[in-house]
Amino acid sequence: MLNEKNPEVLIIMGSKSDWETMQHCAKTLDNLGIAYDRAIASAHRTPAKAEELARTAEGRGVKVIIAAAGGAAHLAGVLASQTHLPILGVPMKGWALDGLDSLLSTVQMPRGVPVMTFAIGKAGAVNAAVAALQILALSNADRRKTLIEFRERQTQEVLSAKFED
Repeated sequence: MLNEKNPEVLIIMGSKSDWETMQHCAKTLDNLGIAYDRAIASAHRTPAKAEELARTAEGRGVKVIIAAAGGAAHLAGVLASQTHLPILGVPMKGWALDGLDSLLSTVQMPRGVPVMTFAIGKAGAVNAAVAALQILALSNADRRKTLIEFRERQTQEVLSAKFED
């Protein structure tokens, strides 16, 4: 549920084109009942905006930031340098190396400035939303219940799957 006033999660994308992938993250957050906000900020083209989003996030109630970027993918690292909130990095498939460049740029952070990095593309976008729920569940019993129910639904979906000949 997109909620600009009381978001627990902030999704920041390096460009508008990242929304094609990150809408799966937003949809997962919606399904889990987690309020989020979204923004576009580039580590290279709008660094002041990216830094401001990170510095002010906690004051707006944000508890987790999900950063999605392609190419050099320094967005997650720039955000991590400006806040102590957890940063979840989602590398985008891009114009070079099929997203491997984004993955390496996101995961290779210097010691002491962590970015939790996920798979390239849609799987990473969905898993970042689930990981945000896991983080929120550490200090919120309702979120813990949502997480347990989510896991149980996944289990039942696999157990009930049948081949139709």
